[in-house]
Amino acid sequence: MEKILVLVKPDGVEKGNTGAILARLEATGTRLVAARMLKISRETAEKHYAVHRERPFFNSVVEYITSGPVVAAVFEGKDVISVIRRAMGATDPAKAEPGTIRKDFAESIERNAVHGSDSPETAEYEISLYFKPEDILSY
Repeated sequence: MEKILVLVKPDGVEKGNTGAILARLEATGTRLVAARMLKISRETAEKHYAVHRERPFFNSVVEYITSGPVVAAVFEGKDVISVIRRAMGATDPAKAEPGTIRKDFAESIERNAVHGSDSPETAEYEISLYFKPEDILSY
């Protein structure tokens, strides 16, 4: 089964939208197999966003994701990455389709409520940053 890491970002948690976001993702027919609330360390954030290290927005992304608590979750299912990313909507909420998480809960491209892995390889790496194998409870 394919897996994806989802982060409800600090703005989603701060506004009290964590439950609604996770419920929408569960409603896609995919399965929640791990979840935890945490404050991401700068070291972990830099590893998570390492592919963007040379981009001008790297420091602001790291600062933002470490600014408050997040909820990290793993979902699994058939084509889970495309299913979850479709439910999340475009990174820029102004361009997101009506009814998507980002259209309904995000305020800007920087504060866009949720993150989802973009490939199976990325998902495997990102999941390993936040969860041990025994934390993932497939059923």
